[in-house]
Amino acid sequence: MTVAGRFRGWLSARGRFQFCLTVAMVAVLTGTCGALVLLPNSVLPKLRAAQTASADAFPAAAPDDPRLAAVRRTLEPFGAIVARRVPTGNGQESLVAGHRAQNIEMGVLERELAQATAAVTEVWGADWAQSAVVVVASNPSEFAALIKSGASMPSEIAAASVADPFAPGTRPTGQRVVFSPEAGRRLGPDGLRTLLRHELTHVAARAQTVDGAPQWMLEGFADFVAHRGQHHGFADIAPTLTAHVRAGDLPADLPADSEFGGANASFAYERAWSVCQFVAERFDQPRLVQLYHRIAASKQDGASEDRILREVLGTGRAEFVGEWRAWLPGQAGAQR
Repeated sequence: MTVAGRFRGWLSARGRFQFCLTVAMVAVLTGTCGALVLLPNSVLPKLRAAQTASADAFPAAAPDDPRLAAVRRTLEPFGAIVARRVPTGNGQESLVAGHRAQNIEMGVLERELAQATAAVTEVWGADWAQSAVVVVASNPSEFAALIKSGASMPSEIAAASVADPFAPGTRPTGQRVVFSPEAGRRLGPDGLRTLLRHELTHVAARAQTVDGAPQWMLEGFADFVAHRGQHHGFADIAPTLTAHVRAGDLPADLPADSEFGGANASFAYERAWSVCQFVAERFDQPRLVQLYHRIAASKQDGASEDRILREVLGTGRAEFVGEWRAWLPGQAGAQR
């Protein structure tokens, strides 16, 4: 299951609100990723417009496909399911599943899945399954069961990723990305695209990620991959951080794990994304990936982070934080 599993929505800053919320661990080696969004129902027409081809254009999955076994046990009590196969590169196929009432959202995800997989592979590399099971839940109880939360989840949570327990050094199994019944209506096609890339990044990196590794690295990296190449502006991705920086209130340090939960979680997610964006621009993308591998490999403290930063980037933790803080005003359009 995704250690880095937390959740987030990506929305335009114009007249809307972007923030994140963290879901606590619910079982041993179980984590979730998702998004918390508040959008008007007016995005539904955009979602329908994005469905430019029939959802039936993708072939149906075989009823006995082993990847669907756990999903079927959860979905079928709520009605017949639809499952379709989507080619996702390198000879791999992903599955998109749900009930027919979720055909619109499923159609959008089906059309985004190959590009989302390629976008993750471009950054992470090909050493991952390059396939996943993507499910759209039809109600809160179904959503909670699919992500193994053990209880109904708040309706604001837009998506989560989960996998079966696995031994160190082996590949995770049973990985799936689950979208809530409200995700499509509230996120729209752009939000679904970005959130899908974020969650697939967690899927790709799961085998190299240890429970308890710093969330600024795990979530910041997933956000970096999700927004990369989508031409989202700094203020659109990080509106709260932008406002703080423009007011002269620079972050004092990297966000702590405890900051990724509660009402102010968006600020932590935005700072985490900006740290990874800074690394990619100031050092380069390959070293950002190398840094993820090192930071995510175990739980860290200030001393171990300092050592890893020196080994990968050639700078200590204090200097790294200082350079990041100095970089922020130029990105946020603040007066120097």
